[in-house]
Amino acid sequence: MRSLVSEPTLHLGTSAFSADQRVIMAIVNRTPDSFYDAGRTFSDDRAMSAVDAAVAAGAEIVDIGGVKAGPGVEVDLDTELSRTVDFVAAVRERHPEVIISVDTWRHEVGEAVCRAGADLLNDAWGGHDPELAHVAAQFGVGLVCTHAGGAAPRTRPHRVQYEDVVASVTDFLDQEAARAEAAGVDHRRILVDPGHDFGKNTRHSLAVTRELGRLTALGRPLLVSLSNKDFVGETLDAPVGERLVGTLAATAISSWLGAQVFRVHEVHETRAVLAMVQAIAGAEGPAVARRGLA
Repeated sequence: MRSLVSEPTLHLGTSAFSADQRVIMAIVNRTPDSFYDAGRTFSDDRAMSAVDAAVAAGAEIVDIGGVKAGPGVEVDLDTELSRTVDFVAAVRERHPEVIISVDTWRHEVGEAVCRAGADLLNDAWGGHDPELAHVAAQFGVGLVCTHAGGAAPRTRPHRVQYEDVVASVTDFLDQEAARAEAAGVDHRRILVDPGHDFGKNTRHSLAVTRELGRLTALGRPLLVSLSNKDFVGETLDAPVGERLVGTLAATAISSWLGAQVFRVHEVHETRAVLAMVQAIAGAEGPAVARRGLA
């Protein structure tokens, strides 16, 4: 998407984005038990086809994950490496221009995928392995700092409570981003993610969404991972296959409130929503202008 503001504030790989640009991160699961697609992109061929389709639809980033976020069969280090490293190298060769992200909390995986060509480490578990930031610094790649409420990887929230969830998320992300910067990660390559559903119940995730402005005030690029999440499903009492409309509504609100990067399953639909919000906000013009001109 074209931006009317040219000064870049986010640098990933060889790409730079200004604060008013909206960036799509397409999800490509290398797991047999994903909550969303139940292993549809587990095989190499299908995963690469998903990458091809996402890039063709306009995704600037592909996010490759080798471990399901929720509870399930244990995935050890060697298995996660086998699902991600060679595939990252293949994507790098096939799509040299795309930004490759890897969803992992393990620094050993981070190091291996960076050597294979990854540009961004998406730490969805709140710095559970503090060495991951040092890996990002070592390889000069980006890092996503996520609030997970102190939850251990692959656990679900249970009766979690916050006095002020937005304040807790904001304070944690401020501190975690500062820790990453102190470890040597380029401040232009650090994103923050409030972690919808991670260490939060549905009311917490709704509150964080409603008050995203308090997070954008941190002055860091904000990533949101809203796509088909449980907070959408519970809000609408909708199963996974019926959450697209709710996801897109949350996407529009989040974009209006300043979120910049959107981790999604449905690239085409998200691109259209973001373009409409950007046009209303005045950050972009319409794709065509005919009405009233003839």
